[in-house]
Amino acid sequence: MPTWSEILIELNQGRAQHQNNVFDVVRRKYLVQLSAHTGRNCILYATNWIQPGKDPWGVSINDEDIQGLMEVIYGLNGGNLDLILHSPGGSPEAAAAIVSYLRSKFSDIRVIIPHEAMSAATMISCASNKIIMGGHSFIGPIDPQFIMPNQFGTMAIPAQAILDQFEKAQEECKDPKKMGAWLPILSQYGPALLVQSQNAIDLSKKYVKEWLEQYMFSSGVGDAQATANSLSDHARFKSHGHHISRDEARSFGLIVEDLESDQILQDLVLSVYHATTHTFNATSAIKIIENQNGRAFVRIQAVLQPQIIQQLPPQQPVVPAPQQPAPPPP
Repeated sequence: MPTWSEILIELNQGRAQHQNNVFDVVRRKYLVQLSAHTGRNCILYATNWIQPGKDPWGVSINDEDIQGLMEVIYGLNGGNLDLILHSPGGSPEAAAAIVSYLRSKFSDIRVIIPHEAMSAATMISCASNKIIMGGHSFIGPIDPQFIMPNQFGTMAIPAQAILDQFEKAQEECKDPKKMGAWLPILSQYGPALLVQSQNAIDLSKKYVKEWLEQYMFSSGVGDAQATANSLSDHARFKSHGHHISRDEARSFGLIVEDLESDQILQDLVLSVYHATTHTFNATSAIKIIENQNGRAFVRIQAVLQPQIIQQLPPQQPVVPAPQQPAPPPP
C-alpha cells in the first residue's frame, strides 16, 4: 500500500512531466484503478477541513454541492456507486438534498470513509446500503449545531446543549439569588431558539430514520428509530466532535464492513485519500468532488493578497536655500 510519504514521492517524481497538474494526474490514476477493481462508479467528495483557517462554508456540506454532483454524475452509467466521503458535515437540509439526488441516480450506494465523515456527512452515510470503514475511520454524532455569535466570538453550540441549559436555568432560577448569574447567559438567545433547537434535533433524527428504513435496513434488519436515537444522543457523547469507531457504529445497528477485508480496495482507497490530502496541502483547493472519468468540481479558497501601500510623509513647505553672494570679479 502506498503510504502518505510514498504518494508524496510519486508526486515529486511526476512533477517534471506534469508540472502543477501532477496532483490531479496521481489522484485520478487511483480513482480509475479503484473503479476498475470494484466495477462500480466512484465519486470522491472531500474537503480540506482539518487544516485551520479554511472557509467554513466552503468546506461544509451545502446546497452548492448539488451543482458539483451534477457535474460528476453526468455520463456515469449503471446503478452502483462508491462514495468516498471525507467531510466535517454541514447543513442537514443540504444533506437531505444530496441524498435525494444521489438516490434518484443510483440504486446501490456504498459510502467509504477513509478518515472522517462527521455530523451531516454521517447522515449521508446512513442513506447508503452499507458503510465501509477502516480501523482509522470515524463517523460522528448527528445532533445539530447552531453557529452563534457572542462576546467570546462565534461558537458552534449543540442544539441539545441549548435545551439542557435552559432546563437547568429554569430549575436554578427558582432561587431568586441565582437569577442574576443566569440573566447575562440567557440574554444571548433569541425567543425562538428553544423551538428551533428541538425542531433541528427532530429533523435530523427523522431524516436518518427514514433513510435507514428505505435503504440500509430495507430487508427488515435493524431498528431505524433506535439507531437514529443513538447517533443523536448528546448526553452520551458529550461532544459534537466525538469520534465513533466502526465497532461503536455497529453497536448502534449500522451495517459496516471492514476496509481491510479487501486489501486491494484498502490500498486504492487510501491512495486516493493520500493524494487528495497532498492536493489540499499544496494548492488552494478546499473541496473536491470528482469521478473516475476525470470530471471534477473543485472549490478554491480565495486568497486575498494584502496590499502594500507606500505611505509618504506629510509634505513640508519648501524653503529655498539661502543664496550665496556671487564672488567678486578677478
